[in-house]
Amino acid sequence: MFVVKYRKIFYFISGTLILISISAILFWGLNLGVDFKGGTLLEFNYPSGRPSLDAVNTALRPLNITGLSVRPAGTNGFILHSKPLDEATHQATIKALEIDGQVVQETQFSSVGPVLGKEAALKSLWAIVFVLIAIILFVAYAFRKVSAPVSSWKYGVIAVVALLHDVMIPTGIFAILGHIKGFEVDTLFVTAILVVLGFSVHDTIVVFDRVRENLKLEYGHKGSDFEGIVGKSISQTFVRSINTSMTTLLALIVLYFLGPTTTQPFALVLIIGIIAGTYSSIFIASPLLVTIEKWQRNRMLKK
Repeated sequence: MFVVKYRKIFYFISGTLILISISAILFWGLNLGVDFKGGTLLEFNYPSGRPSLDAVNTALRPLNITGLSVRPAGTNGFILHSKPLDEATHQATIKALEIDGQVVQETQFSSVGPVLGKEAALKSLWAIVFVLIAIILFVAYAFRKVSAPVSSWKYGVIAVVALLHDVMIPTGIFAILGHIKGFEVDTLFVTAILVVLGFSVHDTIVVFDRVRENLKLEYGHKGSDFEGIVGKSISQTFVRSINTSMTTLLALIVLYFLGPTTTQPFALVLIIGIIAGTYSSIFIASPLLVTIEKWQRNRMLKK
């Protein structure tokens, strides 16, 4: 199949995207949300039509709120971020936002201390690490009876390489969006990443399982080789993988455009992650089996 034949092109595309993602993370970093760095998030609406952003910033200036950041949300609202606010400052902020006597509706208020923020960030990191370890162990166990020409544990390693690809790309894109548009990384972002990991490894295992079945039937027979078996397996699962991803993406696209503002970043991470995951399952993970098999064979011939 063309996926295996032109696998170096797909490696190059993924390598370029990952390099851009790593560069964005290193240069700009991630715009951490209140959940991780601590602070206050206040979302409010103006039912009669919101004033300008300059008017809101001018109204809040006398309060001298530390770390203040305000951005539009939806058609009539704003989202305010700052260092943790006490209740007195919270009420003073709401009062100051009543610009020219306009009614203000507070739709969300949350405050997280810096200690809890660091704890949440650490727990999120460990959650991702444990998920990756669990996946490599599960894949190695599920493919334990596959010994030739690529051993079972290498299937697990390849699955994790593909998953790292699926994590790095949305993270890098959010580093870029955080720098340009102020998008934040919060616990919803981590939740979306964990969902992407589960979705992506499901796709990868479907292809790997077909490789395993075809190896049982064909490997070692005259006229069959590992590269051809992997290419055939990808062809047999290609349409299923694309159709499964498309049905999920359609729902997420609707959620992104029609859902509330607070869920848009969550939906966007899932959209990017599922596209990256579908790509890696078809164009990266399975071709890597062929690359490893060829490397092993060449190494044996040199001995």
